[in-house]
Amino acid sequence: MESQDELHRPILQSTQLQPESTSSPPYESSSELEKILSNTQLPFFKRIRLATWIELKLLFPLAGPAVFVYLINNAMSMSTRIFAGQLGNLELAAASLGNQGIQLFAYGLMLGMGSAVETLCGQAFGAHKYEMLGIYLQRATIVLTLAGIPVTVIYVLSKEILLLLGESSAVATDAAVFVYGLIPQIFAYAVNFPIQKFLQSQSIVAPSAYISTATLGVHLLLSWVAVYKIGLGLIGLLENPELALDALSVCLAINGLMFMVSVGFNAAASVRVGNELGAGNPKSAAFSVVIVNLVSFVIAVVEAMVVLSLRHVISYAFTSGETVANAVSDLCPLLAVTLLLNGVQPVLSGVAVGCGWQAFVAYVNVGCYYVVGIPLGAVLGFKFGLGAKGIWSGMIGGTMMQTIILIWVTYRADWNKEVEKARKRLDKWEDTKEPLLNNDS
Repeated sequence: MESQDELHRPILQSTQLQPESTSSPPYESSSELEKILSNTQLPFFKRIRLATWIELKLLFPLAGPAVFVYLINNAMSMSTRIFAGQLGNLELAAASLGNQGIQLFAYGLMLGMGSAVETLCGQAFGAHKYEMLGIYLQRATIVLTLAGIPVTVIYVLSKEILLLLGESSAVATDAAVFVYGLIPQIFAYAVNFPIQKFLQSQSIVAPSAYISTATLGVHLLLSWVAVYKIGLGLIGLLENPELALDALSVCLAINGLMFMVSVGFNAAASVRVGNELGAGNPKSAAFSVVIVNLVSFVIAVVEAMVVLSLRHVISYAFTSGETVANAVSDLCPLLAVTLLLNGVQPVLSGVAVGCGWQAFVAYVNVGCYYVVGIPLGAVLGFKFGLGAKGIWSGMIGGTMMQTIILIWVTYRADWNKEVEKARKRLDKWEDTKEPLLNNDS
């Protein structure tokens, strides 16, 4: 007969993460970090040096595998566009529009809804309330599965939606064919994201890395067989390619791949901040925010330098067209600026998730994107005739406003109050902790 303590442990647990054990690095280090930051008798620079070393030891075991998982997942999407680009410029445009326009909507919706698991499980794990982890996972999986039904309707009507938005018939038709095949992915997201966040909140990241690696291998093999052996592709080829769409698609693909590094740090920031708030460590939470943003921004600077150095050849991975290559080269300076902003904005969003500020961040993101980014891009691109550069400049304007707002809100945060809010949030959810699927046996 299992004891109550055994029943209340995390469902999936690493032996290195047991807080009761004296060999538990995360809890010992987290407690030590709070003590060092609170010890005003230590010289300031020594305190910062010791705290930084401890935080980096906590951060990289989380961020490293998370970055790897997101890069692998994005590589599957990018490889699809590379295969499509070898078929022709129309196929590249259609696959990119299906990925960036339709599929990204479902990805963002499911990932955003799944972030609630990251907040609640992260804070519950930090507070040692293990019995709540499985309950949050069950509820989130059911909610996301139900949310997948209306998203499926959008996929089915994707051709009509693209035509309504003014897309050409040829591109809209091929993009719809591409999107129809992605419908099962919606419900895979509904299960995958809650499980992924559930595991990340407990610092269990290796299983996701192994699964993503195996999935990428299968994806590449099936794509190669479908395109080159069976001859399955998107029908049709235009003599005059959609230059602006192709150039934007290539830059968006590169940006998407580099963005996954920031998303990995987003996940790590969410877990670190959530765990520290749940454990009642306000100074450690605030210090984690600073360190994870600094590390992510330094990596973003390196990414921007690499993109600028390869600006003249980087598009040939997607298409052999010289005209597209020149257009991509012209967009690369703007892409570099975007990469720098993405070194901070997604990480601050992860901090917000760890604090439970999802609603506020949603308003900021939607407002900056639809009120600033899209209108500004439309005016610069169409009214002033800047084309793809103008559209991308609008995206930069929206992202820059997001970043400024999130920096200000994070800077003004009262971390002692955030600890209290986390405690109240956990107490509130614990009042209704009966599992949705209850086994009476």
